[in-house]
Amino acid sequence: MDTQIFVNLPVKNLEISKTFYKQLGFSINPQFTDETAACVVISDTIYVMLLTHEKAKQFTSKKIADAHETTEVLNALSTQSKEMVDEFVDKALNNGGKEAGETQDLGFMYSRSFSDPDGHIWEVLWMDMEAVENDQE
Repeated sequence: MDTQIFVNLPVKNLEISKTFYKQLGFSINPQFTDETAACVVISDTIYVMLLTHEKAKQFTSKKIADAHETTEVLNALSTQSKEMVDEFVDKALNNGGKEAGETQDLGFMYSRSFSDPDGHIWEVLWMDMEAVENDQE
């Protein structure tokens, strides 16, 4: 079995968050979803668990960060092209996300970022692995 990653994100309004991620083209796995949590399927090995604050507090004794005020984590997803980066981030911005930084175009790498309705930051990037490999020779 491949290693899987489950990114756990505390959210203030589970329904708004579920709608946002579904509008990005992701599905919700009903097997791991109830009124306190939702499992967003990013890929066969990447999942985002949206947790109400009450649910998140069951897993930690620490204060839940307000991601609008502090950065608790930076999530990054890769795409297959620069165009896909723009399409994905534009979709997020058109559905309630907010721009979270400047576009970066380093030639071999292109990225943009957005924050979701709870302020969690997502960087979307494309990297030309051939250029990276050739640069190391």
